[in-house]
Amino acid sequence: MDEPTVAVGRVGRPHGIRGELGVLVLSEVPGRFDPGEAVWLEDGRRLTVEGSKPHRGGLLVKFREVADRTQAEALRSALLVVPESMSPELPEGSWWDHRIQGCAVETDTGRALGTVQEVIHTAANDVWSAVDEQGTETLIPVLKDVLVSVDVDGKRIVVREIPGLTVE
Repeated sequence: MDEPTVAVGRVGRPHGIRGELGVLVLSEVPGRFDPGEAVWLEDGRRLTVEGSKPHRGGLLVKFREVADRTQAEALRSALLVVPESMSPELPEGSWWDHRIQGCAVETDTGRALGTVQEVIHTAANDVWSAVDEQGTETLIPVLKDVLVSVDVDGKRIVVREIPGLTVE
């Protein structure tokens, strides 16, 4: 795919013999897994939703391209993505994970904390893991009281210097 992608689901276990798959939905876009909608595997293969229904906190999804349990089993644990252009604009104060990863992080006093390596989703709030050149990790809670500025185009994040946030 020629543009950045956004994760919308993770394939779980096959269900039955007709190729249905359990999918953990990672998207908040209504209708993302409605019949006729398309998603892609990370290797670029397109999958078309034939049908879906709620199942155990996720969905059971039937893709046209997956005919049986053997084909479904081959997709276990696969990440399902869509091109970023198929995603809606995010509200102020929200960012796509792939736009945050790689951003340089520094405090409002100018101290470099490293580069965001991972976005961790928790029940309370997201946490950004920044790692510096020495391998020191700083976990940054994504809270308005902590963030000073986020410039994803400039790949730069500024956070407040908060006691206990970093190890000196």
